[in-house]
Amino acid sequence: MTTTLASGISYADLSFQGLPRIIATGLLQGPDGLALVDPGPASSLPALECQLQVMGASLADVTALLVTHIHLDHSGAAGTLLARHPHIRVFVHEKGAPHLVDPAKLLASAGRLYGAEMDRLWGEVLPVPASAIVALAGGEQIAAGGRAWRVAYTPGHASHHVSYFSDDTGIAFVGDTAGVQVVPGGFVLPPTPPPDIDVPAWLASLDTIEGWHPQSLFLTHFGPTHTPAAHLAELRDHLQLSEQLAREATVRFEDEPSREAWFMDQLRYAVARRTSDTDVRAYQVAGRFDLNWRGMARYVTKSGR
Repeated sequence: MTTTLASGISYADLSFQGLPRIIATGLLQGPDGLALVDPGPASSLPALECQLQVMGASLADVTALLVTHIHLDHSGAAGTLLARHPHIRVFVHEKGAPHLVDPAKLLASAGRLYGAEMDRLWGEVLPVPASAIVALAGGEQIAAGGRAWRVAYTPGHASHHVSYFSDDTGIAFVGDTAGVQVVPGGFVLPPTPPPDIDVPAWLASLDTIEGWHPQSLFLTHFGPTHTPAAHLAELRDHLQLSEQLAREATVRFEDEPSREAWFMDQLRYAVARRTSDTDVRAYQVAGRFDLNWRGMARYVTKSGR
């Protein structure tokens, strides 16, 4: 199902692994064609194609991909799309661009996290031709879907994360920087997988997004929130809570399995206080608690504070 946000702006639920409200792709339609914000993994392309058909469009209409960051749930399908439709241009941060062109290191890193589940979860991951890449640093203004979009560098979740903002609609596509919220008004979970978590940078990125004075934030996981100030305030609190829990786990327990289990239990309890058991499971798919531990534990160890 596609949902309209503003004239020419909608989004599709990719029904990731057969589940609703896990991964959303932004759809920007204009005279210059169709742009996708975070096209998702190749495993979800059939669902995306079905959604586009309902709109009277197809992947052949896509002229641009606006990538917030190169994690496979956000941009894993980019190479497959370019293989089928070489005219597409891919907007991505300059730090992420080399890993789309040659995804070997990206795949090795993801393989350490997902193991034998790689293909089932993400499908194929093909290289993107270097000639198709438009590298971003932040601070640019780009055109896509018939609109101008401001680009900001928003690291913290990932060192190569960018966000996109439309002044005329007040909509900011913020990837994972504004967290995971799989049900409207639900718990705002900071996704903290390895290897790039940086809490001070993340908090600064939230200030950057807030400085746009957006009317709506669009989360890849999942969809729009129309109370940006309250949403970002909650994310700040929960990001600091996550760091606090990771530091406490390292003090309470000597062995890694006990630290991870305690952290996950505490995080699960915090989420469960605000939602149903079914939705807690959805949060675990969209922002896996074990990976949240690994990324935050790595940050805590590196920061040494």
